[in-house]
Amino acid sequence: MNRYTEPKYRTINDAKENELDQLQAKSTSSTWKPAYHIHPGYGLMNDPNGLAYFNGEFHVFYQWYPFGPTHGMKHWAHVKSTDLIDWKRLPTAIVPVEDYESHGAYSGASIEVDGELYLYYTGNIKYSAEERSANQCLAIMDKDGAIRKYEQNPIIEGVPEGYTGHVRDPKVFKKNDTYYMLLGAQRSNLTGAIIVYESSNARDWSFKGELDLDLNLPDTCYMLECPDYFELNGQDVLVVSPQGLEPEEHAYQNLYNVIYVHGELDIENLTFKVESHHELDKGFDFYAPQTFEGKNKERLLFGWAGMGEMDYPSDKEGWAHCLTIPREVDVLDGRLIQKPAKELKKLRTEPAKGEFSLSQGTTEIGAGSDQYELELSLESIEAEIFGLRLFSSETEGLVLEFNRSEQTVTLNRENFAETFGGEYGFERSSKLEIGESVDLQIFVDRSIVEIFINGGETVFTSRVFPLEKSTGIEVFADRKMMGSFINHSLIAENLL
Repeated sequence: MNRYTEPKYRTINDAKENELDQLQAKSTSSTWKPAYHIHPGYGLMNDPNGLAYFNGEFHVFYQWYPFGPTHGMKHWAHVKSTDLIDWKRLPTAIVPVEDYESHGAYSGASIEVDGELYLYYTGNIKYSAEERSANQCLAIMDKDGAIRKYEQNPIIEGVPEGYTGHVRDPKVFKKNDTYYMLLGAQRSNLTGAIIVYESSNARDWSFKGELDLDLNLPDTCYMLECPDYFELNGQDVLVVSPQGLEPEEHAYQNLYNVIYVHGELDIENLTFKVESHHELDKGFDFYAPQTFEGKNKERLLFGWAGMGEMDYPSDKEGWAHCLTIPREVDVLDGRLIQKPAKELKKLRTEPAKGEFSLSQGTTEIGAGSDQYELELSLESIEAEIFGLRLFSSETEGLVLEFNRSEQTVTLNRENFAETFGGEYGFERSSKLEIGESVDLQIFVDRSIVEIFINGGETVFTSRVFPLEKSTGIEVFADRKMMGSFINHSLIAENLL
């Protein structure tokens, strides 16, 4: 069968003379490029891939299309760090030049096997705009950092009977002496599923079946992408990105969403007994997260701070999207808690500290920076409506509002000159137990904000593209409220 052709399906090997240099030059002057978040030099990035702490270094791979802010031929780009702070760009890890990956090296994960890092990914195949297939592939990185594609690729050719060509995003883990691979899949009836393969050596795989995952998701859910599984504190957690969920009052408001499932995995019998499931992040821009074991055996997470099929203001500068900060995750009473990785404290410079007391109205607690970490404690709260305004100026502001009577928190990004994504709404909200105090930890990095509420019980990740003058921080309340804050300026080497 003939392969589908379109201009966007070319690799960096096909770049014209000076084309990549011109793309880099166009995006370098952007004032929206983050300083301490991983982002592309140019072009479009999306899912984090192959995350690992390997041979004394952190490795982050990610989906990358070099030629513009659009979803074209996906490569695996590669950065590494010794401390989760200073990242170094490395040569492109996977360039999709083989027939078994003719339309892109799609997402996947990694696992260390016999002193080498096995990088699993999906080779995308397209026969037309609608018809496709998928191969599961392997690349191997040795301790010197050299990456080679496995000579016997694809390790899984095609898709099992009963599923469409939408089978992708391998997650591999080991239980006892057996390796298991989870894959996001779409059944022939166009509903989402997770399927499982098994192997004794992490190279030769056989189809085991479909995971019985009783989530009661609606039939509108047509795909389960980017499965991620881990065990923590003796509890099993599955993270997955469903597509096609219908919006609810305080959940699933984005085009695509992410949930985590807490329960018990019986991989031998292909069952996951679900005890609960919840949305992972309540913000506008968060998808396809992946976790891995860190230097000290802690569980770390990166997510894609973006959303598919949406135009972003940075598109006109030739680049799009970034990753979240690294987060340490924990499981407490069946709930997934996310906290900024401890290493981020190394970015802090001399802090500005202060206290405030409001009877009602607004007070400013900071201004003049677009790159900071804010620790804010709101106390003795008698107000019904209170919150803060970030990226504040006379004309702009991102509003985080708490409502005690409704026990909700809402984030609104409507008041900016550069608005986007309005077709999906300008507000995101969550139920929240609000008492007499609220603790916030907020990271701002030029065009991204990550808000951690009450120790990471609730998290909002959102992109914002403010004017350069919009750097104020204001607290507001309709009745009495007191508080204190520490504002840390953050200094990092920018990945150009």
